[in-house]
Amino acid sequence: MDTTLNTKEITGRTKYHKSTFDKISEERKQRIMDVATSEFAANGYNASNINTIAKKAEISIGSMYSYFASKEDLFLTIVDECFGLLESVLYSIDIEEGDIFYILEKLLRASRHYAIKYPEFNQIYLDVTTQALSKFSSKLSHKLEDITANFYMDILDSAKKNKLIDKNMNYNVVSFCIDNLIIMFQFSYTSDYYRERMKIFTGYDTIENEEMVIKEILKFMKKALL
Repeated sequence: MDTTLNTKEITGRTKYHKSTFDKISEERKQRIMDVATSEFAANGYNASNINTIAKKAEISIGSMYSYFASKEDLFLTIVDECFGLLESVLYSIDIEEGDIFYILEKLLRASRHYAIKYPEFNQIYLDVTTQALSKFSSKLSHKLEDITANFYMDILDSAKKNKLIDKNMNYNVVSFCIDNLIIMFQFSYTSDYYRERMKIFTGYDTIENEEMVIKEILKFMKKALL
């Protein structure tokens, strides 16, 4: 899996690794990132072992600690890359290209694409949101949610100015509801639990009936926003 490191490429990115990590070859850097991503996705943060990651990446544990002060910093580097990719997916959508409902459809399709292309990042995202990793909440929750909240507020403000949606709604609450719909849809492509959950509620397998599901979600959001 290619999880190319783009630290600080997007505004607001945080650097958790040591400066020595920036000085090694791209091939070595990428190998460490790919192995760490796979380990954290497969086992979760708590069950992953930095010694195992170093061994699978074919580097010494001493070298690993010269790049990262701790397993936590390695994990945060991976998570920050995950957030950066999510941000790039969101902002690849031109909000001037169509009305809000066109953009919401683009968002649903982009979230599906992200989940399919980066399944391991989605697994890590799921892990981060659990209570077991609550110690990371203060470091990560605002960073991730600010990305999506700001994006939703931009498109809602634009729709309000163009008189496309009900001007009397609380747009902060609306953005929260939209985000939850899209996250649940996205998770249904990565997690067996969420895929089965979607199937229980809708009676359909999301992946096999994705066009119908997208159409119905959009219909629901349109009725709620008008």
